[in-house]
Amino acid sequence: MLDIATYGEFETAWCPGCGNHNLLKAMKKALAARDLAPKDLLLVGGIGQAAKTPQYLKANAFCGLHGRSLPAATGARLANPRLKVVVNSGDGCHYGEGGNHFLAALRRNIDLTVIVHDNQVYGLTKGQASPTSLEGFVTKTQPEGVWAAPFQPLAVAVLHRVSLVARGFTGEPDHLAGLLEQALAVEGLALVDVLQPCVSFNKINTFKWYQERVYHLDAGHDPTDFAAALAKAQEFGQRIPLGVIWRGDRAPYSSHFPPLAAGPLYDQEVDRAALEHVLEKYF
Repeated sequence: MLDIATYGEFETAWCPGCGNHNLLKAMKKALAARDLAPKDLLLVGGIGQAAKTPQYLKANAFCGLHGRSLPAATGARLANPRLKVVVNSGDGCHYGEGGNHFLAALRRNIDLTVIVHDNQVYGLTKGQASPTSLEGFVTKTQPEGVWAAPFQPLAVAVLHRVSLVARGFTGEPDHLAGLLEQALAVEGLALVDVLQPCVSFNKINTFKWYQERVYHLDAGHDPTDFAAALAKAQEFGQRIPLGVIWRGDRAPYSSHFPPLAAGPLYDQEVDRAALEHVLEKYF
């Protein structure tokens, strides 16, 4: 097991008390527990406070456009199957700006660990409602409240039967680290939606608000039971389940491409005869 110091210590731009601090600590613990060396790890982010996470860990990193982290991560994972690719971004970035890419990743069951910092608000751009904001949530740009139904990412992920669907809470960093460790071990797409209070712009869904509602799924929950998982994925309000909600058995996307079994594409020789055969079809 690696020491968490392997991943460095950096000054962040996050607000004091932000849930991202605990999430970063949980990530380091999970990565160390999985013995993932920085050279074997690619961290991908989009735009936002959550998407700054790759800048605060010693590893390979790529920060893309708002909502566009998943396409970049997909390309990197397919080009180099030796990399463990971990995507960090917020609910606005993944579920809003990049909602189309989120759906594409679910459909493919691409080999990615997707960590969503879900604070139910746009934090970087100063407090607009996000796709997961609760109905009635009042912001500067929604002064009469939000009257769109909240997006249910866990239910959508379960419906697509990806490899793993889980929910964690930054108020319980040790439990969260355990969930992230499980997600990192999965082949295929592992989605971890993390309840991460924004202390600056969301005065409703606070640490106290979550602590009064969250509970741990017990041994009686079978994450391979589709109906039970779908029911738990939709439970949010007075009771919010934490833990592994779903485990699927779909083949990961990369398994459909035999050349990837031989390792990174840059290590492989070009089959000139096969290339010429393809090119001949265009003449």
